[in-house]
Amino acid sequence: MSDQARNGAVERWLAWRYLATRQREGFVSFIAIFSLIGIALGVATLIVVLSVMGGFRASLIGRLIGMNGHIVITARDGGLLQTSPELLAALRGVPEVKTVRLTLERQALVGNPAGQTRGGLLRGVRVEDLTSREIVTRNIVQGELGAFDTRPGVVIGERLRQALGIGIGDKITVTTHRLNQSGTIAPRYADYEVLASFLTKRYEFDNALVFVPLRMLQEDLEYDNRTVSSIDLDLADANRAPQVAETIRRTLKRDDLKVADWQTLNARFVGALQVERVMMFIILTLIVLVAAMNVVASFTMLVRVKRGSIAILRTMGAAPGTIVRAFFMSAAAVGLVGTLAGTALGLVVCGNIVPIAHFIGSLGAGQNGNWVEIEFITSAPVRVQTGEVLTVIAIALVLSLAAAAYPAWRSTRIEPVEALRNE
Repeated sequence: MSDQARNGAVERWLAWRYLATRQREGFVSFIAIFSLIGIALGVATLIVVLSVMGGFRASLIGRLIGMNGHIVITARDGGLLQTSPELLAALRGVPEVKTVRLTLERQALVGNPAGQTRGGLLRGVRVEDLTSREIVTRNIVQGELGAFDTRPGVVIGERLRQALGIGIGDKITVTTHRLNQSGTIAPRYADYEVLASFLTKRYEFDNALVFVPLRMLQEDLEYDNRTVSSIDLDLADANRAPQVAETIRRTLKRDDLKVADWQTLNARFVGALQVERVMMFIILTLIVLVAAMNVVASFTMLVRVKRGSIAILRTMGAAPGTIVRAFFMSAAAVGLVGTLAGTALGLVVCGNIVPIAHFIGSLGAGQNGNWVEIEFITSAPVRVQTGEVLTVIAIALVLSLAAAAYPAWRSTRIEPVEALRNE
């Protein structure tokens, strides 16, 4: 065995002996064990919270842009937009564009047969555009979309339907307006059958939105089949929206069109989410930092307890580097094992968040079995991102290794003669 291999074996043996519980330094080992548990719990908490918050963030963004496109093209003057086959072909030719949707919107009054009215937002869409929106198709609570675009029918928000007191198959009267040639405003009335209702759990959609077949709305408003309010584009990667929007501007080269991405349209909301994400990451990282400080405290105490042993090893010819590496491996092992255990625990919790929430809810619900309080938790979307998990592991390891460095350095400050004299 070479000297290097022999020294490595000695260092590993010393590191293990320093970790082993002995009667004299039992309190130090007790602190080291709880330091390991603290690191594990800190890492697990960081992974679980970031994953759950990432899931909620993705859900919020999905609802935010679920009724709109990742990129919205409108007329720069705020009026109506005239489409053309060439324009639509150019948009479909952009590599990252998946879907091109046409939309015609108009504010309206929606009334029931009894004369009760509510404000609403008419949105004329093509049948293929409506059925491809998962936020609608997955949240249909009454009726079905099969008859949409085959007869004068609408799909409305569930809260609006309840407010009007109507059911599926009932008629509603939609009142809109249009400017006459003389410049006066004339009301326009149209009757539609309620085909289905949806509940997205977003108030602005469920309480006001009314989907109408695009061609029918164009005819009712006396527009041609090229007139729309906006063109909505869905992308393969929503995070690439600003870059793709810039590509579209360069491709179209039209000053009469305004191309806006969803991040720009919701800049304050997106910015708030980013700040919240960073701040929560920093706050939770402090948990791991506190546990790492416990490693510093416990192994600094261990160095003081082992002064006599260190002095004997030094007088027997052990190099200072051997003592340093032994203490460093001993302290780093606590951080490494704690990080791995915490990562495993965090991933297990993320994979079983719904059963865990149901179990906690069963304890809190009591005899009445009320699950309302935990509905929000049990439906929590968990999004485990590999990059975030690796970042947590890297931070925990760096903090643990940094914590291990100080006790290892302290071991070199012990003078053999002074240590043996005080023993």
